[in-house]
Amino acid sequence: MARVGDMGVDVLHFNLHKTFTTPHGGGGPGSGAVSVKKILEPYLPIPVVGKKGDRFAWDFDRPHSVGKVKAFFGNFGMLVRAYTYIREMGAEGLRQVSQRAVLNANYIRKSLEGDFQLSYPQICMHECVFSDKIQKKFGVTTADIAKRMMDYGYHPPTIYFPLVVAGALMVETTETESLQTLERFVKAMKEIARECREEPEVVKAAPHIPKVRRLDEVKAAKEPKFVYVPKKN
Repeated sequence: MARVGDMGVDVLHFNLHKTFTTPHGGGGPGSGAVSVKKILEPYLPIPVVGKKGDRFAWDFDRPHSVGKVKAFFGNFGMLVRAYTYIREMGAEGLRQVSQRAVLNANYIRKSLEGDFQLSYPQICMHECVFSDKIQKKFGVTTADIAKRMMDYGYHPPTIYFPLVVAGALMVETTETESLQTLERFVKAMKEIARECREEPEVVKAAPHIPKVRRLDEVKAAKEPKFVYVPKKN
């Protein structure tokens, strides 16, 4: 939580996920808004939304504008969603949910400390980063853990990122999770950690429940098939 304007920042790109509700990654579509201080407003690209009487209209009459940069305005729906959320929550509400996101992440960090290797043991912000260093002793990798999480009903978190952490597993809890759901997640992760020690082959062969098992992700990336073509007899 910060007031970047007080730090001397004049232009800021907002990643609207997390604090402003917008999903990103596999849950997409993500979106980012760019804001400027008042002193830079005359130079914003055209057109901008202006108001004439009781109606809104495009304003092209801005002589100091840098011009038109691109016709595409991004994921506009996500911008409206974020703006609506900000107006609904208000300043105090945004502060509270941000604090809760940090609290939730640190609850996960302390609860799973020892079961999974913590890359950064100090107090974290809204996400904590584990690695597969402990599980590698039993031949289990981060990818295996992520696949096993699917059997417990969880969409795997971000894995192998940040790149500076080998075998990274980054847990980014949301501010809306209750203590009960956090405890349920911790219980599942502790059980997976136990399986890595005592039944590693179960984890290495996961997932077991989903209809689609392990895919050849390298082949899927190199030879994508976007249209279903039935096999010939």
